[in-house]
Amino acid sequence: MLGIVLGRLGHMFFVMLGISIIVFLIFFATPGSDPAARIAGRNASPETLIAVRTSFGLDKPLPVQYAILMKKLFVTRDLTSFVNRGQEVIPEVLQAAPVTLSLVTGAAVIWMVLGVGIGLLSAATRGSVLDRVLMALGLIGISMPVYWVGEILNLLSQSRLHDTVLFSWVPALGYHSFASNPLTWFQGLVIPWVTLAVMYIGLYGRVLRANLIEAMQEDYIRTARAKGLSETRILLHHALRTSLITLVTLFGLDFGALVGGAAVLTEVVFGLPGIGKLTYDALQNLDLPVIMATVIYGSFFVVMANAAVDLLYVVLDPRVRRDD
Repeated sequence: MLGIVLGRLGHMFFVMLGISIIVFLIFFATPGSDPAARIAGRNASPETLIAVRTSFGLDKPLPVQYAILMKKLFVTRDLTSFVNRGQEVIPEVLQAAPVTLSLVTGAAVIWMVLGVGIGLLSAATRGSVLDRVLMALGLIGISMPVYWVGEILNLLSQSRLHDTVLFSWVPALGYHSFASNPLTWFQGLVIPWVTLAVMYIGLYGRVLRANLIEAMQEDYIRTARAKGLSETRILLHHALRTSLITLVTLFGLDFGALVGGAAVLTEVVFGLPGIGKLTYDALQNLDLPVIMATVIYGSFFVVMANAAVDLLYVVLDPRVRRDD
């Protein structure tokens, strides 16, 4: 087991190294992309461009520039924004990370609980009216764009129905720190949690139902039936365990991507200053250090989530442990 963990960590390090090099080359070495020209602004004189290149170390060879950037990002942690001169990038990312983590973690709890519940219920009642209704609701949830759901819920909770008993508890848009007031933090995130979770509830429910139905045809299920076990026990203790492998894969990829900034639409709609919003604003200004930091931060969570999924495979499926 220790060898598997060390192997996954080593693999994670090399993937992160590759991602950082690719991102750096895309932003700093693509023909026609001159960071100094963006920093100096339009119609900047040649003297100004030279001064900017010297000031930011952009006149050095690319490997040296990469080494300087990585050193500022991971060692000295004093990488500064190209747009807001002097503003350090790492504190911005660290300030935005808890917002995104709060949003994605709460939404993940909702979509996993409801998604697994819907998948189990639909598989257990396969072919019934309830099964068809749940699958139809799941398809509707998948089909609705996140920003549209968010805007509708915003309209209802912040404007039309805000003064009613239904939504009078909803605070103003924006992030409310857990440290300052846990209740307001919770109330402010409930609507964004639901918005982000809607699509994944339908997706996970449908995927789990399909996997459970397939698993119920397997030989080991027939053996369990021959032993006289009840259908509920077979479904929960035998079919669900193997079916969860697919769900764990999906969850690892989705959770890592969302924590890394893919929840940008939800953050923009609800005014949450998370990683996605920070990346979105940096892209508007082509603030390359912030983009580099947020992209590497996001890729770190995706790679880490995949490593966690690989380790969960070992727990859920003994065949993986034997293969390694």
